[in-house]
Amino acid sequence: MFFNVKKAGLGVLAGTILVPAALAGGSNPALIKRGAELVAVAGCGDCHTPFKMGAHGPEKDVARGLSGHPEDLALPPPPQLAAAWNWAGSASMTAFVGPWGITYSPNLTPDKETGLGAVSEKAFIHSLRTGQHLDGKRPILPPMPWQALGKLSDKDLKAIFAYLQAQPAVRNKVPEYQPPAGALTKIE
Repeated sequence: MFFNVKKAGLGVLAGTILVPAALAGGSNPALIKRGAELVAVAGCGDCHTPFKMGAHGPEKDVARGLSGHPEDLALPPPPQLAAAWNWAGSASMTAFVGPWGITYSPNLTPDKETGLGAVSEKAFIHSLRTGQHLDGKRPILPPMPWQALGKLSDKDLKAIFAYLQAQPAVRNKVPEYQPPAGALTKIE
């Protein structure tokens, strides 16, 4: 992930546009505003908001903001990868394949069934600090930059969580992670 000043500025603008609606619930406006800034600078929407084809090419589907890989988007098998090209991403920018298998950007909206609505602030912060997926069954996999985000202060991680919880809930069940072909997986 690279920092893009122009994108970050637009992301902060987009984040602050969504903030007023979230404040109606009595949340901390300063905390949510800081979370919006951090989410924009970290580029969270780059992978957690699906792209769609617009009049001028690919654009973020703001109606599905931060909802992860669309549940209704079935992808064909990924391309064959070689040593020099060892990972690839979908056109929606929400699915990635590499030596780790296939990962899908999760739903970060506060939907209680398919997003972060049932996740506690403590669990969210623990996940980013340890690199352990919220389900506790596997590590957080590429391309998620949890190592960098995990170095943020507790105050900043709480701000990100507050901002995510203040967004409109989008029901979107993201596909499960797929381990690489031939990998041994734990049977439950």
